[in-house]
Amino acid sequence: MCRYGMTTYKSHFACFNCRKTFKRRLLGDIRKGYSKNDISSPAKCPECGKLMADMGLDFQSPKKNDIKAWTHLATLYKVGITFHSCGCTGPGYIPNDSETLIAYLLKIKNTYLENLHFWARRKEDPETQAEIAKDEHRNRNFLFYLPKEMRKGTRKKPKYDSTKAQIYWGQKIVEIEEKIKIVMKSTTF
Repeated sequence: MCRYGMTTYKSHFACFNCRKTFKRRLLGDIRKGYSKNDISSPAKCPECGKLMADMGLDFQSPKKNDIKAWTHLATLYKVGITFHSCGCTGPGYIPNDSETLIAYLLKIKNTYLENLHFWARRKEDPETQAEIAKDEHRNRNFLFYLPKEMRKGTRKKPKYDSTKAQIYWGQKIVEIEEKIKIVMKSTTF
């Protein structure tokens, strides 16, 4: 059972400048007629007045004097890794230092490259039911991770646009390379 399903919790907001976290009151707590989860304006730090990062419900802040941990959290936030989840399984894998973060992002990039190479090599979609079943069994990882907009045809006779798939995975590679650059820029080895 989801631990956040029965009660409304307040999300944790972090200010990386002041190295403090706060829970923000929700509009539903203050005014009637608003949803409990409605956050209509960005959160500002009560101390410095700058915008705060929404780190999610599963966030636990480090001590204020642990500058290395706060710097790493700011880097995680810049690359889009936060502590949001539904409460059932937690936020997933979150690297605990810059080296493991870079290794994690490089692993994702390699997966994206494998997908790009698959779609670049794919000539045509199979025609017979036996070929379709064999294709779905052999290439299910590549076919499954393709967005639904790029899948055409019926369930029994699917069609895939390999050109659009190549463009899609090329964009994903560019995005992950930008994240790797952000991590490399924010850390010094």
